[in-house]
Amino acid sequence: MSKLAEFRQLERHLAEQLAALEAMKSDKDLEKEIEFERKLRELLGQYGKSLKDIILILDPQASLKHGKGVSVPVQATRKPRSVKQYKNPHTGEVVETKGGNHKTLKEWKAKYGSVTVESWLS
Repeated sequence: MSKLAEFRQLERHLAEQLAALEAMKSDKDLEKEIEFERKLRELLGQYGKSLKDIILILDPQASLKHGKGVSVPVQATRKPRSVKQYKNPHTGEVVETKGGNHKTLKEWKAKYGSVTVESWLS
């Protein structure tokens, strides 16, 4: 399809979408839903509640229906990363890092390959 034909097709599609949008804007049911949502959000803000809170009030089993228990904030702790030490046999340079986001280590991996650099692990 030529660029011009594609452009005209998109232009027609956009005009159809804009017409549908204008038709929806004058829909009384949509206006009622928008007003309801606005008032509901104001009320939630006034009482410091979220939509999840309201769902749990109205349907306490809702969280169980989705295979999840009631979410309780838990402080996730993970094991601290160990320090890895890489020694470049070509230059004798040593790099110590806890992760793979080290500038020199990335340069070595780009130059020598990841498998080779991982073999330099002390």
